[in-house]
Amino acid sequence: MLTVVAYIPAMRGGFVWDDDVLITDNPMIRASDGLRRFWFTTEAPDYYPLTSSLWWLEWRLWGDRATGFHITNVLLHIANFVLLWIILQQLNIPAAWLAAAIFAVHPVNAATVAWISEQKNTLSMLFYLLAVLFYLRFDDNGAARWYAISLVAFSLALLSKSAVLMLPLVLLACVWWRHGRISWKDFLRSVPFFVLSLTLGLVTVWFQHHRAFTMGGLSTKPGSLVSRAATAGCALWFYLYKVVLPRNLCAIYPNLHRDASSWTSYIPLMAILALLVVFFWRRKSWGKPLLFGLGYFVVILFPVLGFVRISFHEFSWVADPWQYQAMIGPIALIVAGGVAVYNRTGEWGRSILHLACVALFIILAAATWTRAGIYAKSGALWRDTVEKNPNVWVAHYNLGNAYLQAGRIEDAIEQYDQAVRIEPDHQEVQNNLAFALLQAGRVSDAIVHLEEVVRINPRSATGHYNLGNTYLRAGRGQDATGQYEQAVRLNPDYVPAHVNLGFALAQRGRFDEAMRHWETALRLDPGNKDAQRGIHFIHSHKLESAPQ
Repeated sequence: MLTVVAYIPAMRGGFVWDDDVLITDNPMIRASDGLRRFWFTTEAPDYYPLTSSLWWLEWRLWGDRATGFHITNVLLHIANFVLLWIILQQLNIPAAWLAAAIFAVHPVNAATVAWISEQKNTLSMLFYLLAVLFYLRFDDNGAARWYAISLVAFSLALLSKSAVLMLPLVLLACVWWRHGRISWKDFLRSVPFFVLSLTLGLVTVWFQHHRAFTMGGLSTKPGSLVSRAATAGCALWFYLYKVVLPRNLCAIYPNLHRDASSWTSYIPLMAILALLVVFFWRRKSWGKPLLFGLGYFVVILFPVLGFVRISFHEFSWVADPWQYQAMIGPIALIVAGGVAVYNRTGEWGRSILHLACVALFIILAAATWTRAGIYAKSGALWRDTVEKNPNVWVAHYNLGNAYLQAGRIEDAIEQYDQAVRIEPDHQEVQNNLAFALLQAGRVSDAIVHLEEVVRINPRSATGHYNLGNTYLRAGRGQDATGQYEQAVRLNPDYVPAHVNLGFALAQRGRFDEAMRHWETALRLDPGNKDAQRGIHFIHSHKLESAPQ
């Protein structure tokens, strides 16, 4: 119940960030053959066909009403809490219910539960936990059906989001935790899981390099392997800190790039490795739970630490949703430590600990409520982000979009200016700034930024078309004609460019050429009224100005 209450602001919220690209404006979500295309084509920016299929179904249930999507995500999160509770009990983790409950209301998870696009995280977690639970049942009685069901559940988890690909190592760790060793038979049983993990992992890498990296028009700068190792160590401590003290949570954190030439940059990674070595050395006594919990945490996070390129690394090396599965380890360790203290205290001490637990839940739930409210609206999310990380261009860009949609033109221009200052070579930022400037009547300033658009991407037919329209608005008919001609040269089926090129040519007395372009527009779009009007004016020996 406390989890539901904590996420009420999210359930009242709308779509944010890439929810439009992945869901509301995604033609495959709306298409009747969308399911086939998600599963059997490479059209999507990433390969998580099971999640995409869920969105496809939800769109038919809720349409563009975000509430249904949010409720589904909250319900998935609650199901994950219940499964986690059962699994921790199966592993004989002390106070399993308490660890699972802290996971349920932890504010770091608001980035997953309150953000519709991260439904891929909650869905993959559901099948991930089911795979672990069924494997533990197989480990209990050796029934082949539980092994098979676990393998199927893992497949579904990978098809929801490949972030769970480290599960084969988790299963081996669970076997070691229960029996104190891993036999050759256990290794052999894990082979099909490793094969699935490798296969879907390679598919994800392909999509990241051939689809996700090309979507934003930028290229990542991953740095050397050594520098990435230094950053990885810093990221691990960052995530641990956010689990213990979830303050200043942010949609896009400042980058953690480390100086590879300084030996101090490697201290965080060396410290983690040293702890793992010490815990392994003492694994037959007090080191066992510490090795299990911390080792699980490191293993789950390994794919997102920077050794493998991920498109989001363009903005930051860390993100709250990436530790949705990983944070279970530290939480269980902390709770187990608290139980050990509880068992050694007297009645008064236990009463104090009971009150501390109640206070902890209230504090965590309140922080989750606040964080979920920030994710409820696009403007609130990006205002929060630029306050905490003013040097990330995409936050200023998205905040500008939110202001533009709200009609706050000058505020939008200010945010787009900031985005251009940080990332001058992104064509969408330049284009949206130009559009906002046109809304404010600053035509000459808009031209400067539209010229940047075609400089950045000279093969953008839309960029040339928009620049042509703005030249025409500024009374530069000859320049406009040249831009329209370039637009139809790049895209011969671009109907609006043919129409406006016709008007620009007609204004200069080149009626035959204008007629050809209008006829082409009508061939491509027989109902186009502007092209019909142009032809009528030619026949009537009258001419109007081009539509603005």
